[in-house]
Amino acid sequence: MQVSRPLEVEIAIPVRTYDIDVGIVSNIVYIRWLEDLRLKFLDEHWQLDKQMEQGYAPILAGTEIEYKRPIKLIDKVIGRLWVSNLGRLKWTVQAEILSNDQVAAIATQKGAFISLQNNRPIPIPEELHKKYSDFHEVN
Repeated sequence: MQVSRPLEVEIAIPVRTYDIDVGIVSNIVYIRWLEDLRLKFLDEHWQLDKQMEQGYAPILAGTEIEYKRPIKLIDKVIGRLWVSNLGRLKWTVQAEILSNDQVAAIATQKGAFISLQNNRPIPIPEELHKKYSDFHEVN
């Protein structure tokens, strides 16, 4: 049974021939997959177009990936991403990439929201804090 995680999203990830280097998925491809997961998160929980209309957008400050096992062209790959922390100014998401139902990589990404007028950090929007808090109240 999978543990329930705050605002989790999941996508099936196709492995493309151009993702392969020396018979396995290249390390840089995982960065693209994490971007796909963050975009899925935004689509489901905090739409980017609405953020931009309100004058702000998310930025990525750092990425850490721990590679557990190689992924090959024929593997069935699933990606999952969830919010692990929301501070006053910074957010943290965690992700896992599964290959044939086994963890192939785990990742942590940190970021913030910035004003589009001055490129300065702004507080995490209250509505996002509420969604995160509501999840914890239910679970």
